[in-house]
Amino acid sequence: MKFQYHQFKYGSDNYGVLVHDTKTKETVAVDAGNSTGYLKALDEMGWSLTQIWITHHHGDHTDGLIELKKQTGAKVFGPKSIEHVDVGLSEGDQFEFSGEQVKVLETPGHTLDMLNFYLISEETIFTGDTLFVMGCGRLFEGSAEQMFNSISKLLELPEDTIIYCSHEYTLANAKFALSVDPDNIELINRYKSIKVTLKNGLPTVPTTIKSEVQTNPFCRFDDIAIRRKLGMIKSSDSSVFKKLRELKDSF
Repeated sequence: MKFQYHQFKYGSDNYGVLVHDTKTKETVAVDAGNSTGYLKALDEMGWSLTQIWITHHHGDHTDGLIELKKQTGAKVFGPKSIEHVDVGLSEGDQFEFSGEQVKVLETPGHTLDMLNFYLISEETIFTGDTLFVMGCGRLFEGSAEQMFNSISKLLELPEDTIIYCSHEYTLANAKFALSVDPDNIELINRYKSIKVTLKNGLPTVPTTIKSEVQTNPFCRFDDIAIRRKLGMIKSSDSSVFKKLRELKDSF
């Protein structure tokens, strides 16, 4: 891969990510929820920030934006509705980072302004609070239908696509996944693996499209075993997705 990736924690369970080109020295920060955490990560890596990509307006993704922009002079890309964004983006827009194209996908559901950033040449996407490891974002503003369409859009990406999401929710997500897909061998094995990963103090992020298709119930709405478990054999994919989201909310 052309770029270096540095993932770090801030807050209780947020992940920030820096992407760096060792040749051009350009660096992007995905979101800006905590200026101190991002500036510390930049200092530790010895990188200078040139771009900031904002996925959505929630404070744990934007609270540090003003200070981070002030300290670094980085150009900010994100939803048009967010103050201090220099380049407002929408579905299908593309822009350049260090000579490579970044494609913008609108993925409403968690919020109405959610954007995902796809580094095409790297087959790497930053999904914010849309798609998590074995889960998906809670519906604060959008509908289940919108989130279903957003997840379906992500599932059209190549199966080897690397996914960086914004929270360490994997253990709770895995436990829910097992409640609706208990006989899934890939899921059972992955649950065992992530418990070891977390016990060792390591992140469960990033993941891949392939891994989520195998183990994430929100990517498996067409799976017959899950449908049978829910008593929804003949229901539409979006109806199954909606039911899964409702069950997760009360899990």
